[in-house]
Amino acid sequence: MNPKEAQLQKKKGGSPLDFITNWGMLLIIAILFVFFAVSMPGMFLTGDNMITILRNISITTVIAVGLTFALSVNGMDLSIGANANFAAAFVTTTFVWYGMQSIGVSILLTIIVCLSVAAVNCLLIVKFKIMDMIASLATMFIFQGIALTYTRGGAVTERMMMPDGSQAPGLIPPEFKALGKAEFLIPIMLIVVVFAFFFLTYTKHGRYMYAVGGNPEAARLSGIPVSKYRVLAYVFSSIFAALGGIMLAAYIGSSQVKAGDAYLMPSVAAAYIGFSVAGAGKANPFGTLAGAALVGLLDNGFIMMSVPYYAMDIVKGCVLAAALALTYARKKN
Repeated sequence: MNPKEAQLQKKKGGSPLDFITNWGMLLIIAILFVFFAVSMPGMFLTGDNMITILRNISITTVIAVGLTFALSVNGMDLSIGANANFAAAFVTTTFVWYGMQSIGVSILLTIIVCLSVAAVNCLLIVKFKIMDMIASLATMFIFQGIALTYTRGGAVTERMMMPDGSQAPGLIPPEFKALGKAEFLIPIMLIVVVFAFFFLTYTKHGRYMYAVGGNPEAARLSGIPVSKYRVLAYVFSSIFAALGGIMLAAYIGSSQVKAGDAYLMPSVAAAYIGFSVAGAGKANPFGTLAGAALVGLLDNGFIMMSVPYYAMDIVKGCVLAAALALTYARKKN
């Protein structure tokens, strides 16, 4: 093959490397799906188990979509887990401690309060020019401490004992607990993914965010207010992390100590795995959904196969490394 033909094939995406970098991650998902289905016939490939997988990845996906917005401007938000944990604690206390029964008001109030996470991130990152990862790491520790201080270091449950020895006056409304069922969690996840996709792909604000992430100096010279769109990215990250925490509280029917923190690494993995899906090479919501599906598929399959939980992290790390390798191999070419 002469150089001109090779260049033409590369433009058409016809080389094996192009196929691997474009579709390798989806191929891995398909292979794992078939492997688990064949290894555990009658257990894995059932309607109930498919619903379980989708339900389990719904919270991770929503939180990871928030991170996708931060990544779109070439940022990073390590505070998403602490934000989700704070949201779960706050929304639960509105019902249990303060006796609120309006679900809409409690959810809206929780999201507004959790925007304080975005405010701190934006102050450190946009105003003081601190590196995103370091600044959001500081924010993570701050709000981990705030959540623990607010809940006095314990879980928030119905009929819990208050510090004065009395019983908590409120109960979690059944309608709120219903939000934690699969028939609500899965549609919420899909709505969030579709919204993020259309916002980032088809609105000028989304395109501006990608432009800022690609080359902030060129974006600035083009008249794009770079700081404004970096702030917007962290606002979205905070909102969706808070929504994920609210979904978590509805799912477990209480607020457990640092429950939201456990979603940090799966969400980061899902968002970065999404870079390699369909050869996007950038943060994108459908890629993030695919990444979350891969992480959830691994968890579900390995649990069914009785693989020790500590070994799962090895596999997840290898999958994330493979996804990043596919992404950067494409960028190099």
